[in-house]
Amino acid sequence: MMQYLGISEIGELFADIPESLRFREPLAVPERLSELELDRHMAKLAGQNRSGSELACFLGAGAYDHHIPAVVDAVLGRGEFYTSYTPYQPEISQGILQAIFEYQTMVCELLGLDVSNASMYDGASALAEAALAACAATRRHRVWVSDLVHPAYRRVIRTYCEAQDVEVVPWPEKDGRSSEAALDGLDETVAAVVVQYPNFLGAVEPLRIFAKRAHAAGALFLVAAYPIALGVLESPGACGADIAVAEGQSLGNPLSFGGPYLGLMASSRALMRRLPGRIVGQTVDQDGRRGFVLTLQAREQHIRREKATSNICSNQALNALAATVFLAALGPAGLAELARLNLQKAQYAFRRLTEIPGVKALCPHVPFFNEFALRIPVAAEELNRVLLDRGILGGLDLGKFSDAWQGGWLVAVTETRTRGEIERLVETVKEVVGP
Repeated sequence: MMQYLGISEIGELFADIPESLRFREPLAVPERLSELELDRHMAKLAGQNRSGSELACFLGAGAYDHHIPAVVDAVLGRGEFYTSYTPYQPEISQGILQAIFEYQTMVCELLGLDVSNASMYDGASALAEAALAACAATRRHRVWVSDLVHPAYRRVIRTYCEAQDVEVVPWPEKDGRSSEAALDGLDETVAAVVVQYPNFLGAVEPLRIFAKRAHAAGALFLVAAYPIALGVLESPGACGADIAVAEGQSLGNPLSFGGPYLGLMASSRALMRRLPGRIVGQTVDQDGRRGFVLTLQAREQHIRREKATSNICSNQALNALAATVFLAALGPAGLAELARLNLQKAQYAFRRLTEIPGVKALCPHVPFFNEFALRIPVAAEELNRVLLDRGILGGLDLGKFSDAWQGGWLVAVTETRTRGEIERLVETVKEVVGP
């Protein structure tokens, strides 16, 4: 290669790069390891982790410790599913197409909308894609995003929108909910109004009111929902959402230190062609037999790049299958019962914690699902350190995200938490807070 290029050393390949930008120091990485040494090294690192069975988890903020029925892994572990990927030759992949079709059907029922795509990377990127879809549909370039949407989701939205010259407008909160009064500023330049349900502080937002205000301005209404909460709450579609997304981790996918997860996404029929990725449809073959096809393939690998709605390149097939098996195993009644368990246990924990002198609700008199924000008289970091020593993974320090939330502590209680674990949490908080 060097002879062909007419150079005498590798360094000449980088001659066009300014000297000041070149990195010439040796990289600070250790010497390579043999396979045996690497195996031992990784085992040693893994041994530093504490398994979920060792910790009572009260940390949520977008990723939740839910029970996964054994049937989920039993189905996922089958060879025909475990190695599944995007169906590039779709019509000969009838098994995975049917699984995706069933997934889409369940997502539509869960989110209360007409059409679902074949899953996204995660909830954050799904919401950002929804914002861009709204801009394309309305031909407007301003998106109002509630300050009570997860901070990480808001950052992803800004990243996506910046490259598309879309302006992201903060939508302020008031008393733990997105401010209805602020919606007086909506005008004909706004493409979408974005809210989380329940929001980042765990409070349930009044979706119908916001949907009505958004539609009056000609904007679309976008909702990022928590799937388990929809076992007791009205669906986003029933409340007027045009596009709804969700993080699917809570549906049969383990926490796994942050991934892989999947994004659920559904829309009204009118916006079907704005959905990114792909959509599986049901049809019949020439002999009248039921079959499945990729009905819409609106990504750049399938159609001209300028016509593509997204460059999403994977449908998180295995994660979507886990969510499908999870929902099928529970059924509508099981999902409702699961949601009620979360709600009841969270209410009990909230009541016990707010009985402690000095511990107050950050957003009093606001309904919540299984997550709630408290204001505590000690540093959340200090409290969480003590809790971890007692085998408890404490809540999120809200002061890291907003000055208005200084002293805030976000606690999540799922069906996996026992009364004894909640009491251990309460006693430790009581001890740290003091008289």
